[in-house]
Amino acid sequence: MNQGQKITSLHLDVLKEIGNIGAAHAATALSDLLNKKIDMRVPKVEMVSFNDMMEFAGGAEKAVVGIFLRIEGDAEGSMFFILPIEQANQFIRRLICDDSFSLRDSQISEIGLSAMQEMGNILSGSYLSALSDFTGLKIYPTVPGLSVDMFGAIISIGLIEISQVSDHVIVINTSIFEDGMEDSNELKGHFFLLPDPDSFETIFKALGVS
Repeated sequence: MNQGQKITSLHLDVLKEIGNIGAAHAATALSDLLNKKIDMRVPKVEMVSFNDMMEFAGGAEKAVVGIFLRIEGDAEGSMFFILPIEQANQFIRRLICDDSFSLRDSQISEIGLSAMQEMGNILSGSYLSALSDFTGLKIYPTVPGLSVDMFGAIISIGLIEISQVSDHVIVINTSIFEDGMEDSNELKGHFFLLPDPDSFETIFKALGVS
């Protein structure tokens, strides 16, 4: 039986609850960073095949910003946060107060990249902290790496190991929006959580839903 068949709606409900707690923590940290009221929500958590995962970002050749890190400790794996380039530009412009900033420029400003890296630190750290609190497991992220590339090229890093034993990944849909901002301007990104094979069982056993 593969990992996709073992994941139930109860597992996904628990992961969504953890995601919302992590999102609340991240929203507080982003609000402090931007000096604006930021809200986050996790509208949906689902288990998808690798092929379906590619469609979440608009296809393997879609240009995106990807933040990648390894999860270490009692449960190991890989985590990605993927955001379309234009939405990432929108976030960074507000953060550094520079409407001309673009990740498509051949010479990308260091301050803009640092801002995106900090966003990755906040989001991944908040989510993994919530997962650690829920499970009682010691889980911590490596320093996130940042890439601007085609989605397929970025995500392939984390698929090499897990694809040998599974063909599914956990997707945590994430919406980030400024208080009072129109819904059409919200940032919509995706966390892709790829626990190493043994870590699926470790995480859900710790949650009491194995």
